[in-house]
This record gives sequence, C-alpha cells and structure tokens, in this order.
Amino acid sequence: MHATLPLLAATSFPPIRRQVLDTLQVNLGYKCNQSCLHCHVAASPQRTEMMDADTVALVLAVLQARRVGTLDLTGGAPELNPHFRHLVRQARALGVRVIDRCNLTILSEPGQGDLAAFLADQGVEITASLPCYSAANVDRQRGDGVFDRSIAGLQELNALGYGDAASGLVLNLVYNPQGPSLPPPQGPLEADYKRELMQHFGIRFNHLFALTNMPVQRFGSTLVSKGTFGTYMQLLRSSYRPENLATVMCRSLLSVDWQGALHDCDFNQMLGLPASVAGRTRPHLRDLLQHDPAGAAIRVADHCYGCTAGQGSSCGGALEAAAPAH
Repeated sequence: MHATLPLLAATSFPPIRRQVLDTLQVNLGYKCNQSCLHCHVAASPQRTEMMDADTVALVLAVLQARRVGTLDLTGGAPELNPHFRHLVRQARALGVRVIDRCNLTILSEPGQGDLAAFLADQGVEITASLPCYSAANVDRQRGDGVFDRSIAGLQELNALGYGDAASGLVLNLVYNPQGPSLPPPQGPLEADYKRELMQHFGIRFNHLFALTNMPVQRFGSTLVSKGTFGTYMQLLRSSYRPENLATVMCRSLLSVDWQGALHDCDFNQMLGLPASVAGRTRPHLRDLLQHDPAGAAIRVADHCYGCTAGQGSSCGGALEAAAPAH
C-alpha cells in the first residue's frame, strides 16, 4: 500500500484550534467483515488490532470525567470487539448518546443474530454505510452480495422501529462517491435515496450523510496507483470554502485509536498524526482525566481540504447542505 502522508504533510491549510470537547470517537479495532475500496482505515477480516478491556474502561472514565455528550463508535466493524456491548450499556447508563457506525452486513454475521435488537433496546443511534441505492454500484465498491445483505439489515432495523419518528430510534445512512470526485449536494441526494429505498424496498431512514473520500490509506493508495492523486488534491484545494472551518468536526471531537492514543480526527489517526493535549507528544485517553483539550492547536495537513471542500464533509455529513455543486 502506498503511504500518502509524505504527499500531504506540506500544506497551506489555515491553522485552527479545538473548542469544547463534545464527542469522543472511538475506534474499537480495525477488524471488519468487509474490505471496501474506499475504506480510509484499510479495515478487513485479516486485521487483528482490537481495543482491550482496560482501554474500554478508560473510555468510560473519560466520558464521565469530561462530561462528554456523544460516544461515536467506529472500526472496522466496532461490533466485532468483544467489549462492544459492555461499552454501549455502560455509556447509555451514564446518559451518553451512543452512535454505532454500522456496515449493515454485520447484522447477518454468525453470532450477531440479536445485534439489531440489542441496539434498539439500548437506544443506540445507527449511522449505516450504503454508498448507493443501486445494487451494482454498492457491490462494486463493497463486495458481491453486500447490497442485498444491507437491504435485509435495513429492513430488520425498520421492523424494530428505526427510522420511525415516533420511536425515537435514529437511522442515518452514509453516501461516499464511487471515485475521485466530490459528493453531490446532500439535500437532493437524500430525497433520491428516500424515494428509491421506499419505492423498491419499503425502507425508511432519518437522514443521509454525504461524505468526501479522503486521500489516505486504501483510497489514497488507489489514487497513487492510478496516477490521480495530484488531480484529486487539486480538486479538493480548488473547492475549499473558508466558511466550513467553523464547523469542521475536529473542533469538538477527539478520535481514539484501539490503543487509546488521541488524534484530532479519524483521518489523522490513520496517518499516525497525534493530537495536542497538555503538551504531550503522544497523548493518551488517560491524559483527558486531568487535562481539558479545549484551546489546543489542531494538527492539519493537505487532506484537511477534504473536510472543507464544496458543501463540506464531516462524520455528520455536509457542513453546508445548501452549498453549490462543484
């Protein structure tokens, strides 16, 4: 795999600083039941990295000590971590909003038959990957048969009340472009998804998040191999909108890797760029028990243009849904 950090380190991206910590995004491990082409984590069934019980306990201690409002669980497939359900239960008992970044096919994996019911019982918010409402496009990006399994997973979640405003169970979907282009405007795309999924499969959901593909790990390496890395970076830089700086996710979020190390975002985690907390060169979750990260400088590199290009992009979708298409 081609390393992209050397191509991203030199940057003219403006300096930004952290605000109040509201979200702890925790990567529970890089093991996944899928190997998607666009995956910036390079997750796969062969990965073995997994957060242990002691680090999970530290996550819970930090949630309480820092009064963090949201725990955002990611991977890999976070549900494959053996401590996933314990972490969810304890975080919900603290009154913390829990988001599970679910790939949907995990719901039909052996041993996960009761996973959807568990998530519903705990009131977990689900952010589910579905890069297109076309079977051919999804299978091309995520693997043969993934679309059908994803639709079955969504129908199972709907049967439990997910996507129904009356139930309070939130189901959001995630769209990624198929290649080196910016996502289309989020609002009209969400309307298309809702129409197509309801018409053909009877599926309902709350919101669609349109995310920009980041030039790191597997996707970045593919760009290098195809000779399109420079062209894609030029697109991101030329589409920069300074008004998106105010709401980029790194201002209120810290990313935690499977060993408990802190990063400003999931992408910096994959590039091995540590956050700045209390002057530590390699800050860890335990540092948050004593130190408030607010006000610290955020580590930036050229990939940061991906979050501020066009309508903007964050873990919660477009930063400016009304932005013009590029």
